[in-house]
Amino acid sequence: MRLRKTALAIFGLAALALAGCASAPATGTIPVSDMRDISAEIPVASGPAPAEPSEVAELAALIRSLGPGVDPEEAARVARISLDYPLRLRREYGVTDPPLIHNTKVNLGLRPRGLCYQWADDMEARLRQENLQTLVLHRAIANADNIRIEHSTVIVSAPGDDMFAGVVLDPWRFGGDLYWSKTLDDPKYRWVPRAEVFEMKRRQAAAEARRKGVGNI
Repeated sequence: MRLRKTALAIFGLAALALAGCASAPATGTIPVSDMRDISAEIPVASGPAPAEPSEVAELAALIRSLGPGVDPEEAARVARISLDYPLRLRREYGVTDPPLIHNTKVNLGLRPRGLCYQWADDMEARLRQENLQTLVLHRAIANADNIRIEHSTVIVSAPGDDMFAGVVLDPWRFGGDLYWSKTLDDPKYRWVPRAEVFEMKRRQAAAEARRKGVGNI
């Protein structure tokens, strides 16, 4: 019985590693505690279809509310791209499964892209093509300081505001169907600026290197 439990534990850790996004600095997927729920609730992705005008209008209104200086046309443009571009990415990534299963396929080399940081990288790159003047893009990571698997996203804010006053634009969470909310209203994640996470990891790596160096003397 003990051997069986050990084997199951090893299998679970292996499956978790394959489902993760640990192939680049800004990595991630959903918290371990959310795996069952998210895999059950996300349907298999279908072909891309433009977002409903009402959905675009709702997200644009939220982005406009970030500050009086936000240009309504720019807010509408960001809303439209943020909703429609992930649908194109879903097709290009070959997404036909819930995110965790797709992550596993990417990590096994069965799909070209689709880890959460790749969604965020591609979303950020597309939005930066718009040369935004009244909005600012941020990158954030959640779950970097505990045993849960990291997750990356793009956040948009008004100029002069930090990401905590912005709106999360997360295309990975529902396999190309955009999730958005105010940063502090996100029920799933506590977001941290990506630069802070990278600095934390740098310090941890340096400390580990020093520890190993002392141990090898």
